[in-house]
Amino acid sequence: MSAFKLSTLPLLFLYGTAAASPFVPEVNLYPRAACSGNTATTRNEWCDYSIDTDYMTTAVDTGVTKEYWLELTDVTVAPDGVSRTAMAVNGSIPGPTIYADWGDTVVVHVTNSLTTSNNGTSIHWHGIRQNYTNENDGVVSITQCPQAPGETRTYTWKALQYGSTWYHSHFALQAWEGVAGGIVINGPATANYDEDLGMVFLSDWDHETVDELWISAETNGPPTLDTGLINGTNVYNDTGSRFNVSFTSGTSYRMRLVNGAVDTHFKFSIDNHTMQVIASDLIPIQPYNTTILNIGMGQRYDIIVTADQASVADNFWIRAIPQAACSENDNADDIRGIVTYTGTVDTPTTTGYNYTDSCDDETANLVPYISKTVGTSSVSDNEDASVALTDSVFRWTLNSTSMLVNWTDPTLAQVLDEVTDFETDDSVIQLSEANVWFYLAITTELAVPHPIHLHGHDFYVLAQATGTYSSNVTLNLDNPPRRDTAMLPSSGYLVIAFETDNPGVWLMHCHIGWHTAEGFALQFVERYDEIAGITNSTLLTDECAAWTTFQDAEDIDQDDSGI
Repeated sequence: MSAFKLSTLPLLFLYGTAAASPFVPEVNLYPRAACSGNTATTRNEWCDYSIDTDYMTTAVDTGVTKEYWLELTDVTVAPDGVSRTAMAVNGSIPGPTIYADWGDTVVVHVTNSLTTSNNGTSIHWHGIRQNYTNENDGVVSITQCPQAPGETRTYTWKALQYGSTWYHSHFALQAWEGVAGGIVINGPATANYDEDLGMVFLSDWDHETVDELWISAETNGPPTLDTGLINGTNVYNDTGSRFNVSFTSGTSYRMRLVNGAVDTHFKFSIDNHTMQVIASDLIPIQPYNTTILNIGMGQRYDIIVTADQASVADNFWIRAIPQAACSENDNADDIRGIVTYTGTVDTPTTTGYNYTDSCDDETANLVPYISKTVGTSSVSDNEDASVALTDSVFRWTLNSTSMLVNWTDPTLAQVLDEVTDFETDDSVIQLSEANVWFYLAITTELAVPHPIHLHGHDFYVLAQATGTYSSNVTLNLDNPPRRDTAMLPSSGYLVIAFETDNPGVWLMHCHIGWHTAEGFALQFVERYDEIAGITNSTLLTDECAAWTTFQDAEDIDQDDSGI
């Protein structure tokens, strides 16, 4: 096996500290494999494989290891010109992108240097299936204890999928303090393009930290945030700088969008330009064209934009528009970047596309390129989402249970201790049988939409609508959309399915940060009898011992759901 190693990742961007924010794609420190195909006119090819290769049945193995070192630190930043404290990965927000090729093994060493805030941490590799590597999923109280300040943890996983995703902390609200970054796994694509511009993060932002806002959120409801950022930068009251990117006329560009917001559903567009959508989450899809793209929290879309508007104007607005039907933002009309055709960035005079404010999903447009049929359900469950005021704080529930799990007693450790009778508020659904289909209907009577994210699997979206769910609802079993994050519509239902093909303890939760912290989650203990055999019990025990010692010494209390 060959291995690439990197002792330190360079500081590629420290957003908010520079006078301008031109977009220069990060240097890929691990250039993609030198093999046939995947040129600008053959993006469907990839070495000995192609877009027609099903990565669910073919495990590509390059024999190559890509190794990264990430350090989490407390920082002061001004991404929109307004200074505040935050947390960064290798000194930048968002953190550096992790690059790999389809079939590589990825090793990431994470050092927790959050010694000012005294925060624990974990890093979750969002959308990575962690096939038979459950202990590397990076979720406190579920697969690990928090990693204490001063400790280093190594995560290892196989890039069995390809496309665009992200990593983020899964400790309290830390992801929205800045602990997040992109993941690009090179592979084939369903349409051709000339240049890859890499990750484009859409996020909301406030001049108070999410930790400072937490008490208000759980007692009064979600706060209205001050503004938002595109790739970690924006303007606010004539301070700061805008994200911008240069286009060359006639060139087509791939952009990898991720919604990393704590509580904002975006509509994304580039004035006068049409986007060709080629992937949703980590699933290649039949390409479709749109001028406005809905993107919920935790979702990703790969788009291709052709630079064909030079005759119209020199500069165009890029727009990330928060949807008031989901949540409010005080700067909703000015979360914008700029496309320039001349290299000289001026304020655009272009007009945005018309749209209806909504929290829609793109489900109706999503046709997976590799066609699959959903099998008959052997196991099913219905969960009703609601909210309750408990001891004067809001807690979200599924079937009247709000998840409350313990940092110091993760579910994976309980499985290793042969616990089979879990506490009610552990919110466990046990799936003991291998390779059977599980159907789950999530419903809500409340006029609040939720982005539902599942760890360890891509799920199939069988039904999704506003209204009442019943057995009369027609389920789409013939190549339905599949992904890892989909919207539960307000006053409606989401029906998903997945196959029990991945032993482990897997979290499913709303990806609104406030709701996760308020217990909107459940977990699947999948194929219990196989979990101990694929788990490093020493790693788990040592990390939990280090955290317990730290938590006791610093007198740190857990004041949220534990995830």
